[in-house]
Amino acid sequence: MPANAVKYQRIYYHAMEPTRVSSTDLRSVGYEPITMTLEVEFNSGGLYHYFGVPIVVFDSLMSASSQGQFFHRFIKDRYRYRRLR
Repeated sequence: MPANAVKYQRIYYHAMEPTRVSSTDLRSVGYEPITMTLEVEFNSGGLYHYFGVPIVVFDSLMSASSQGQFFHRFIKDRYRYRRLR
């Protein structure tokens, strides 16, 4: 089992490895494809998980010319989320 994997009900999930982004609103973004969970850390310090996010949405966010605008237009208020801090 990889060092960053967690065993959950006999399935191994890799911990997300967030990538720093260049945005006035977002600090970093991570994605876990098995659970389709998007992790977003804001420059303000907030950390959120968004659930059921298709990988195509994550890929589009990462390649967007304005990641903050993409997030607010296509992710915020469209997916169930949990605030972690």
